[in-house]
Amino acid sequence: MRSREYGPDLTPPWKRQQPAPKVAAERDLVVEEAATGFCGAVVRCERTAEGFTVTLEDRFGKHRVFPLVPRGFLLEGRVVTLVRPAAAAPAPPRGPGRTASGSVAVPGARARVARESRIYVEGRHDAELVERVWGDDLRIEGVVVEYLEGVDDLPAIVDSFAPGPGRRLGVLVDHLLPGTKEHRIAERVTGDHVLVVGHPYVDVWQAVKPAALGIPAWPAVPRGEVWKEGVCRRLGWPVDTPAAWKRILAAVDGWKDLEPELLGRVEELIDFVTLPGGAGA
Repeated sequence: MRSREYGPDLTPPWKRQQPAPKVAAERDLVVEEAATGFCGAVVRCERTAEGFTVTLEDRFGKHRVFPLVPRGFLLEGRVVTLVRPAAAAPAPPRGPGRTASGSVAVPGARARVARESRIYVEGRHDAELVERVWGDDLRIEGVVVEYLEGVDDLPAIVDSFAPGPGRRLGVLVDHLLPGTKEHRIAERVTGDHVLVVGHPYVDVWQAVKPAALGIPAWPAVPRGEVWKEGVCRRLGWPVDTPAAWKRILAAVDGWKDLEPELLGRVEELIDFVTLPGGAGA
């Protein structure tokens, strides 16, 4: 008797789950997540450690993140598989190129030998944001940016650095408001060759414009609650500060994504440490 060979799937054809149509998760496309019923417009797609995800925003402005899985969403009542949208073709160059800070790019320019002058930035996230937007400019100018763990360390750093002609020190600190401890320390160390500036935000996250992240505004977090964790909760993000910061930093393409209160202060520091004849050229 001739043996019969069967495939691994013995489900009758009429019972097999049909593949869902694939739909590009273009921005503002309104879909419903099949498992939870959450309905919202697509804000962004991004790669994470667990795979690709899509962020949806409902009519109340709440954000939720879902994995891009087969048959995971409903579009006008039909089951679909959301996929990443195709990358847009690069626009043809128009005029001179620009760095992320808006400066005219210098193709092929080599980083100059580091100046003696330095910029210190309080906070690791602040330093990473400065590097993302002004990194190209700083390398061309030969300005080294160093991480300042806390403003309490500033007097000792200034003493050790020994500022003077040709050896200037610029410092960017968080939440520099009159009457605060940070402001008193800044006044104590500021001099002809030391400039301390700051932004008014509780955290540098707020220096990123909400529009860059597709949110209406940074949420208010009550005093007594850890601010970053409170932000994550109110935006519907996992309470994972490093992951949240990666998402925020990835949304910054250049100076237009930052608030002017930070832009002006960083530009002021760069000008201060690169003044001709005063910055260790």
